[in-house]
Amino acid sequence: MGIRASKEGQEKFKQARNKKRWNQDADTLLTKSGVNRSTVQSLEQGRKIKPENFVALFKAVGIENWEEMVDNSPTQASYMEFSVYKQDDWVGRETLIDELSKKVRGSCRVLLLVGLTGIGKTALAERVVEELRGDWREHRENFEDEKKVSDFASVALQWLEKWGESVPKDDRKPEHLLQRLVKHLCENRYLILMDSIEYLLTKNNEDEWGDFADEWWGKFFVSFFAESNCQSRFILTSQDLPSKFEKAECDRYKNLWYCQLLKGLEIPEQVELFQKAELDGDLELAHSPLRVMGEVYDGHPLALRTIAGEIKESYGRKVSAYWKENSRYIEEVKEAIDEARDRGIVKGDEDRWQLASYTKVLRRKVRERIDKTFDRLKNDAYDAYCLLCMASIYRCEVKETWWLINLDDEGYSEEQQKAAMQTLRDRYLVEDGGIDDEDNRLVGQHNLIRSVAIAHRLML
Repeated sequence: MGIRASKEGQEKFKQARNKKRWNQDADTLLTKSGVNRSTVQSLEQGRKIKPENFVALFKAVGIENWEEMVDNSPTQASYMEFSVYKQDDWVGRETLIDELSKKVRGSCRVLLLVGLTGIGKTALAERVVEELRGDWREHRENFEDEKKVSDFASVALQWLEKWGESVPKDDRKPEHLLQRLVKHLCENRYLILMDSIEYLLTKNNEDEWGDFADEWWGKFFVSFFAESNCQSRFILTSQDLPSKFEKAECDRYKNLWYCQLLKGLEIPEQVELFQKAELDGDLELAHSPLRVMGEVYDGHPLALRTIAGEIKESYGRKVSAYWKENSRYIEEVKEAIDEARDRGIVKGDEDRWQLASYTKVLRRKVRERIDKTFDRLKNDAYDAYCLLCMASIYRCEVKETWWLINLDDEGYSEEQQKAAMQTLRDRYLVEDGGIDDEDNRLVGQHNLIRSVAIAHRLML
């Protein structure tokens, strides 16, 4: 375990360093102490460093009584429980974890992880928390439970009281709580994970989706960014992009927040996932059952873990037994994808994909979650819901105009069509396929989304 300098110790170190006319990366300081620049920064920012580095730095600036510089106050560290991430099951994304962790340790005050349901946002958030662990007081909030109080004033009051602040009743107006909370976060080191913030979002006056239902959440983040110095950090997960972060108030602080879109696992990561499950199946050949399933499910972590778990529990780890019983559902999709890719048969009106529902376990763990996403879309933005369902006739990426013509045939105006498409983009329910040779924009659906969209289209 590392040790940190007390506030007095931090100041004395800086004063001693400045007296010698050394900055943080002065060659003499780094050579004398044998540490790197980031360790000097960590000491001066009150973060934990290795004891031997702590001693070397203080002695390098001429402070021999380093023991008196140690922060011996009761530790504020409080670790959150992980709901999804398990160290033994984790595969891949190591480069991404390193990049995101560096951003949070640096200037990034809000890290936003977005993408489809089940794509691994919460697991990655928890994995990043583990990477940062030891130097923060951790806290988490999950807004998926719609019964949970989620207005800013209530949540801010709960946080402040939990963190030891007594808030008088006459000082509990949102604007006062905002000031108190920002001040507390700036002066203390908190790492806060806010899960499923899509449940905090709603339509604005222009009937566009993505605004905070309680405007004080938006005001809070703007104020949080506006502070010149702040020690705390947020990690947010969401299926929808909060539009506030793209508006002028937050866009001016672009270097203080970062949005990461998550996609499915790459092939080597899919292979590692199946290997960790210790399944009795071939992973060497590209056309082997497990590799085909990885391709058809676009590397979707929840779906692949669900399938691996079912093979392990119900089929004695024998992939061949699972494949014998369920291969027709997978091969139907694989053949349709190959037809679209190799023969140009992109329209599949008669396709009846069941990727999310051909077993009871898939229905419970995957289909129900995707249906929940569809239900939210249907209630929040019906035009976008109709577009997503009608576009499920396409097996792969096609021209965006091909999608929109479905709404045009139903009498939707051009403005309504564009708004519906933008809503799907903001919810990551449409995948951009680049630009074709004729400069047409291409769009498509994740195979799991298309599988469920087909079923919803048939009910329209």
